[in-house]
Amino acid sequence: MFDTLSDRLNNVFSRLRGRGALGEQDVRDAMREVRVALLEADVALQVARDFIERVTERAIGQEVLKSVTPGQQVIKIVNDELITMLGGEHEGAGDATPLNLDVKPPAVIMMVGLQGSGKTTSTAKIAKLLKDKQGKKPLMASLDVNRPAAQEQLAILGEQAGVATLPIVQGQQPVDIARRALEAAKLQNVDVLLLDTAGRLHVDEALMAEMKAVAGVSDPAEVLLVVDSLTGQDAVNVAQNFSNEVPLTGVVLTRMDGDARGGAALSMRAVTGKPIKFAGTGEKLDAIELFHPARVADRILGMGDVVSLVEKAAETINAEDAEELAQKMMAGKFDMNDLRKQLQQMQNMGGLGMLAGMMPGMKKAKAAMANADMDDKVLTHMDAIIGSMTKKERTHPQLLNAKRKKRVAAGSGTSVQEVNKILKMHQEMGRAMKQIKKMGGIKGLAAMFGGGGGMPGMPGGGGGGMPGLPGGGMGGGMGGMPQDIQNLLNKK
Repeated sequence: MFDTLSDRLNNVFSRLRGRGALGEQDVRDAMREVRVALLEADVALQVARDFIERVTERAIGQEVLKSVTPGQQVIKIVNDELITMLGGEHEGAGDATPLNLDVKPPAVIMMVGLQGSGKTTSTAKIAKLLKDKQGKKPLMASLDVNRPAAQEQLAILGEQAGVATLPIVQGQQPVDIARRALEAAKLQNVDVLLLDTAGRLHVDEALMAEMKAVAGVSDPAEVLLVVDSLTGQDAVNVAQNFSNEVPLTGVVLTRMDGDARGGAALSMRAVTGKPIKFAGTGEKLDAIELFHPARVADRILGMGDVVSLVEKAAETINAEDAEELAQKMMAGKFDMNDLRKQLQQMQNMGGLGMLAGMMPGMKKAKAAMANADMDDKVLTHMDAIIGSMTKKERTHPQLLNAKRKKRVAAGSGTSVQEVNKILKMHQEMGRAMKQIKKMGGIKGLAAMFGGGGGMPGMPGGGGGGMPGLPGGGMGGGMGGMPQDIQNLLNKK
């Protein structure tokens, strides 16, 4: 989402980094460019103006102009102010804002927003997240009696997510449904009740009156506004209208994986005064994450998001598979079955683009992948090639002669050249495994990188880039950002 803004800011900062000293005019010129970048990203005018004023005031102070590394100090100030813009001014604002569920059960979460913003899907995603990650017992109820099949849609999503939904009673009105849902939640010892309210195509008096009536009956602990980040500045206007009428407690931004310019996300907190609590990152029911302002700020400034990457790896990588791979690494063995598992894990973690976007210093690699049309179809093609091999060929790929390669290519719908590329990848990763064995196996590798063996389950991770991709890998590893800048940011 923030690619264009990130590119513009990095161009400005790359010029600042090369300067041994900065004058006040240098700072003001740079901030003028940052202001233009924010406005082009569809950030609300007043929000952009306030941001630039705060950064400029700090940047032309003694803190920067007398600094040994003034350009890096400016970057740190921009990072701090981005976190403030995204997460508020309180201490620890860079962390995610949790849901307020510390009330007498059932805690009611009321989902509000315009029609088409992704409200129903977000309701199911949050319910699944509460069930799977927090051990809560949720119940969902659809109060949308206007949109055809809206209640049936939530019921289907509930089945997919493994979350109970309130049985549908035809003809019942929203306030009565809310009362029945509250009674059912109490009888079933439900921890969290999620109410999916009706939306409209625009903000009107009928919509607000209905929401206020439902809130009066259910006494919600959370009122979450769901907005589509692809609508840009209009999403900010909608949020402002809702915040003027309804006691919002937080915002859910959907389609954060899209190609919007990011202005809605950057403006939302300042306009509503409420924290962004969740970000929808895809169509699947598990494609939702807590909104961490500090991590988003790091992504915007091109410093990656290693913490989220490690969390995603921990969720998707099977511990038994990782242990089995570790044993093979110790023995210096690595066959096509192991390579296939690695490719599948990369797909489960979001694919090549997502991984590159979350690694510091991988901006150029991500752009190179886009220019070379290297998208997640590459992973699918590679998986198909390995799947077309016999069990014996996957275990002993050296058996693949010209005739067998033609058969594998035909079976996977690819070419012999592509088959050769994946065999070359396997050979390179096999050589890496042998090197790891020479260095003393996993323990030796961990010692080399200061105790951290890189990204779990991915051989060669932790400093050498992502090995073996067609074309010789993805660049020079994860280090990207100069260490002295990282040290400055760590002092926050």
